[in-house]
Amino acid sequence: MSKEEVFVAAIDQGTSSTRFIIYDKSARTIGSHQIEFTQFYPQAGWVEHDPMEILESVKVCMAKALDKATADGYNVDKGLKAIGLTNQRDNCRLEQIHRKLEKELSGGKNHFVESCGLPISTYFSAVKLLWMMENVNDVKEAIKKKDALFGTVDTWLIWNLTGGVKGGLHVTDVSNASRTMLMNLKTLDWDASTLKTLGIPSEILPKIVSNSEVIGNYFWMANCRCPYLWMFRDQHAAMLGQACRKGEAKSTYGTGAFILINTGEGIVRSTHGLLSTVAFKLGPKAPTKYALEGSVAIAGAAVQWLRDSLGVISSASEIEALALQVESTGGVYFVPAFNGLYAPWWRDDARGVCIGITRFTSKAHIARAVLESISFQVKDVLDSMHKDWAENESKKEFLLRVDGGAAANSLLMQIQADLLGSPVCRPADIETTALGAAYAAGLGAGIWTEDFIFDSKEKMKNANVFRPIMAEEVRKKKVDSWCKAVSRTFDLADLTI
Repeated sequence: MSKEEVFVAAIDQGTSSTRFIIYDKSARTIGSHQIEFTQFYPQAGWVEHDPMEILESVKVCMAKALDKATADGYNVDKGLKAIGLTNQRDNCRLEQIHRKLEKELSGGKNHFVESCGLPISTYFSAVKLLWMMENVNDVKEAIKKKDALFGTVDTWLIWNLTGGVKGGLHVTDVSNASRTMLMNLKTLDWDASTLKTLGIPSEILPKIVSNSEVIGNYFWMANCRCPYLWMFRDQHAAMLGQACRKGEAKSTYGTGAFILINTGEGIVRSTHGLLSTVAFKLGPKAPTKYALEGSVAIAGAAVQWLRDSLGVISSASEIEALALQVESTGGVYFVPAFNGLYAPWWRDDARGVCIGITRFTSKAHIARAVLESISFQVKDVLDSMHKDWAENESKKEFLLRVDGGAAANSLLMQIQADLLGSPVCRPADIETTALGAAYAAGLGAGIWTEDFIFDSKEKMKNANVFRPIMAEEVRKKKVDSWCKAVSRTFDLADLTI
């Protein structure tokens, strides 16, 4: 006899790994599988992924997770009612196109901000598409022959998993589309003026849908079929997974760190280096919720750098014990501007620095400085959010919700609370990105309600709350030192090799 008859699952296709998680009707994990895939670095500042390897990783994770759940007595084959998809953000950098647009367009870097909420940046998909249109002959020819389809990772996966060349669906969702630099935040459609200015044909772009509606009526999954499929971009999904209502913020600690605050149904324009974006739209007729966002390029990746490039640790989990060997960084400040700094600095000429080193400095001090660098960067973004959101902020105590792999590091979370001067809340299940995608799918399939999803009191029961213990005077001095360290990273991109 099966233990449960109703299940919802989520594909979490991240920057460095893919996972598939199956949930029961109470949103408890009953089966999962995760695998990493290859990172390609063809030249400095570039990161590439093999789309076929990503697709295969999804299929393998689905099959393995299903096997595990079945082995534990769950009849997922018959009980799976909905699958959500959440996917990675963009990675590579294409400076030539970026600089060209800034010089040629009358509005410079902010030419499209009014329509899409984003500055011209190599971080967003439109710039990558333009580069391919200009530099990849196969793409040029395909567009000329009207045989090209464009999309982010979600579009690629949905197209393949719903049939591919045999009738696959060419779609994306509002959260993914909002990060291409091509979608109008108000109309939630591709912006005709932007497409005309950039010379991008609209017919190659996917249809935009909400985060909680049926996309297709057939889905391949090992030996079972699932009639419902939903899409959600990673950080937007995490907002839903954390049940962030208006005025509430979350930070996801992964390869990078991504901080969003729900601004409700109004678009807030930042004057402090943040981005306006869609938070989520839970149904075709549901109101659109917006957010302010700040992205940190290097968070968990700094720990990986210590492990893979320097050999200071042999596994990422070792950094906490190493950093706990010392009570402070000993005056060492590390700024991981490996390929520039994102929000709120937006300095692509920045490069990484480690300052304050003396003969006293040990690898434990460096490890602790790496953890502090992650927390300082998140604080920089939150400080900007508080400034942009000041007139709307509640007088109640600010609480930062956290998730992602690095959030499991309790020392990092305590450092974060100390540097913020406000509490940090870590849920029992830190994989809220996948949970958010599952919530959207379950909501659309009628399995869950919004009241169930946004029941914060229930979610707080098993959460860990880290409260600040650092003296205010110490905090201010450390912040001043951090800002000094950040300033040392500027104008270093042209250093001779």
